[in-house]
Amino acid sequence: MQTISPAFSCDLKSVIPTNLTAKNARYSHVNGKRVSVRCSYRSESFSFPNGVGSSRADWQSSCAILASKVASAENSSSITGDLADQVAVVNGHSNGSVDLSLVPSKMQNGKPGLIQPLTITDLSPAPSHGSSLRVAYQGVPGAYSEAAAGKAYPNSEAIPCDQFDVAFQAVELWIADRAVLPVENSLGGSIHRNYDLLLRHRLHIVGEVQIPVHHCLLALPGVRTDCIRRVISHPQALAQTEGSLNKLTPKAAIEAFHDTAAAAEYIAANNLHDTAAVASARAAELYGLQVLADGIQDDAGNVTRFLMLARDPIIPRTDRPFKTSIVFAAQEHKGTSVLFKVLSAFAFRNISLTKIESRPHHNCPLRVVGDENVGTSKHFEYTFYVDFEASMAETRAQNALAEVQEYTSFLRVLGSYPMDMTPWSTLPSRDV
Repeated sequence: MQTISPAFSCDLKSVIPTNLTAKNARYSHVNGKRVSVRCSYRSESFSFPNGVGSSRADWQSSCAILASKVASAENSSSITGDLADQVAVVNGHSNGSVDLSLVPSKMQNGKPGLIQPLTITDLSPAPSHGSSLRVAYQGVPGAYSEAAAGKAYPNSEAIPCDQFDVAFQAVELWIADRAVLPVENSLGGSIHRNYDLLLRHRLHIVGEVQIPVHHCLLALPGVRTDCIRRVISHPQALAQTEGSLNKLTPKAAIEAFHDTAAAAEYIAANNLHDTAAVASARAAELYGLQVLADGIQDDAGNVTRFLMLARDPIIPRTDRPFKTSIVFAAQEHKGTSVLFKVLSAFAFRNISLTKIESRPHHNCPLRVVGDENVGTSKHFEYTFYVDFEASMAETRAQNALAEVQEYTSFLRVLGSYPMDMTPWSTLPSRDV
């Protein structure tokens, strides 16, 4: 028997008191004012009516209570079942729909400003909506994640979030219909935070999209490259442009920032003439910066893979290439050859693996082996994430997982979804 965490739904009528408080704004230019949440791929804007409570404090408290209840529900219980039961629970659950709404935002200087990212305190009930999908992504407008959301769901309503877990919760709480989040980069490797969140939350992978990353060096208009004393950006962006930055700005200090587009926004908002950002050309357009250097990535083959997440799974098919993602933990008594046996289950059926990722087993991080007479040794325990090229509608994939189940204490299908087969170019895209 294997253990998985249950699906859950939120009930606004019964909440648990909490001391969770609203998170302070990160930067001086984020002062608590909200701007109209506008579609990033359509010209018109929209706003939401009042949500829970009659004041901002009321709905912030309600959001904090609701978010706390969701977090506690994830960690409070578990259910057991065989592989068939697990697939039914994991891929067949649905969260109860609640009346959702965002607090209306104020205008900036009489004009609607750029979209500000959702924070944990913004996870209030959202309203019913029309046919357009609302897609959550991490970052601010101009981020590469925004481009991925636009490619995955054209004509969608993009909802920026300040953290990865906020994007997950935005979908779970029906504020957004989908989330598009990065999981790996061809140069920087895996984004471990999102792998951990995939296991913690109950969303399903329904697709993937790959975006070529085209970095630019941005600064305020009129600033020359030799005037730059500091370069800020996301750590991965800085690592991917290290060689170019050493040539362009050899005397500049390199500082990490939580997001590429947010770095550009920070420079524009604070009028920093000695600072440059590594970000996209779209970020330069949005925040009124000039491009000092274009295409500064050290390797042209710089691609980020994003996952498309939803509350409900899609039905696997066999008429086009599919990929399936799973996560599992090995049984202790099966010995050290468990991983070899698991991989053999796929090799025997000629199923190609495209990704193997290991993460610490949070419920059992260490395993002690041996006895008091000869001594003991400590082994680190891991959960393994595997992507393989097959649809769960195929018999060979079903048989492979049935065999994998024999060697694992935990097995979960994260999703079976179409592969991204679209060609891509290293040239920058101007339409996202």
